[in-house]
Amino acid sequence: MESDDDVDMHAANANEELDDMKKRLKEMEDEAAALREMQAKVEKEMGSVQDPATASASQANREEIDSRSVFVGNVDYSCTPEEVQQHFQSCGTVNRVTIRTDKFGQPKGYAYVEFLEVEAVQEALSLNESELHGRQLKVTVKRTNIPGMKQYRSRQANPYAGGFRGRTPYAPPFIYSPYGYGKVPRFRMAMRNSPYY
Repeated sequence: MESDDDVDMHAANANEELDDMKKRLKEMEDEAAALREMQAKVEKEMGSVQDPATASASQANREEIDSRSVFVGNVDYSCTPEEVQQHFQSCGTVNRVTIRTDKFGQPKGYAYVEFLEVEAVQEALSLNESELHGRQLKVTVKRTNIPGMKQYRSRQANPYAGGFRGRTPYAPPFIYSPYGYGKVPRFRMAMRNSPYY
């Protein structure tokens, strides 16, 4: 009879443990669901997760803005956006001027000028090689970057770059090594008459 009580007791303990485990599992699932919900909310706010329709619409919007923009190279580092805007004011209504900077806030030497009209871009291209702050500007049409299509430059594109590509490296004349192939001489003990031990 006692053995039946022991079995019932073990079964009761096992059921309690099982209930505890189910309860903990439910809590963990609820916590995971809450975390997923928070993650989705943050990503939505950051704009990193977009449905394909929104992504294609934003891509089309970006292409439309880029069609009204020009790239301005060789901009003087002391130039302000207002001065660049004044320089391109004759082409059409300037919507925005962006002078790119590095992570320390120093100008990179180029800018983007966005116009309200597409026709202003052709007028702006006529200002190529004009001077601003004593520097000759380079004005070209702004190209649209396609997300995920990073443009890698070939390492062999510049024939004047350093390295030995395309020619054999300098090989010193062969000299017989007294220590044997691949052996390096060890430092010898200091001579006895040397003042420095």
